[in-house]
Amino acid sequence: MPELVVTALLAPSRLSLKLLRAFMWSLVYSAALVAGAIYGCIALTHVLRETPTCLKDPTLGEHDFLSLRSSGLRLHYVSAGHGKGPLMLFLHGFPENWFSWRHQLREFESHFHVVAVDLRGYGPSDAPRGVDCYTIDLLMADIQDVILGLGYSKCILVSHDWGALLAWNFSIYFPSLVERMVVVSAAPMSVVHGYTFDYMFLFQLPWLPEKLLSMSDFQILKTTLTHYKTGIPHLTPSELEAFLYNFSQPGGLTGPINYYRNLFRNFPLEPQELATPTLLLWGEKDPYMEVGLVEAISRRFVPGRLEAHILPDAGHWIPQSHPQEMHQYMWAFLQDLLD
Repeated sequence: MPELVVTALLAPSRLSLKLLRAFMWSLVYSAALVAGAIYGCIALTHVLRETPTCLKDPTLGEHDFLSLRSSGLRLHYVSAGHGKGPLMLFLHGFPENWFSWRHQLREFESHFHVVAVDLRGYGPSDAPRGVDCYTIDLLMADIQDVILGLGYSKCILVSHDWGALLAWNFSIYFPSLVERMVVVSAAPMSVVHGYTFDYMFLFQLPWLPEKLLSMSDFQILKTTLTHYKTGIPHLTPSELEAFLYNFSQPGGLTGPINYYRNLFRNFPLEPQELATPTLLLWGEKDPYMEVGLVEAISRRFVPGRLEAHILPDAGHWIPQSHPQEMHQYMWAFLQDLLD
């Protein structure tokens, strides 16, 4: 068949293929533009979230920043009761911030200088990006700098979850700075390493934990904090937003997740004797920390230095779910300091 005839016969097919290719690429580009617009709107929504009013509640205390001597970082804190007694320093856990201590700030400001700090990487506090900026040694130096920077030589250290993990270590390496400890729902690292927590292994991965936790407007964190069995009971929408707000800002989850990425650098640990007078509160229904850890902790203590209570109806979030019971135990534990 003459070449001219063949070319003429194939021309419609070639034109159809070119049109089909152009159509397919237009679909790809359109889908990319739509996806970009959707994710851009989601990101913009996160950035434009308004600060929850409860984070600005003046009855909880005054907001300020402290520049740390060791690192130069600035940490945000809320304080009340200045000049009314010893320093009572609160260290929060994950996924929380200073606001998790709202009940205790109100309760103890009459007899103590209460200070609830946003740990590095959280809230308005400085949040260096590198994983190496969240080692246990650096985090303990932050606590030391806060105590000394506020003008005190010692404190009553009250802590929960990740904050408690730091407090245990701090009491071992800086015992002169801790007069008493109140620990809620966490064990020392030398005890924890014998137990398995699956989510901690997930948090070792780069970028993926941040993506998972931020999906569907932080649904995993919302469920963690509000679940009808394991969450914080009666948490209002505004109070929930108080915890999610800073995580929704660009890079807001990276600092907190970097705490976990440094966790296994300290294992294995030799058993360490614990001597700081300590009140330990534990929820019998804690879904994250086994009740058996309480006995393991007590075996590490100098006799007579640990007072432990297991709350039968409590879960993981005792400072917010059972504040009245926590306060009763704390007042009794600290009474001799007030006499």
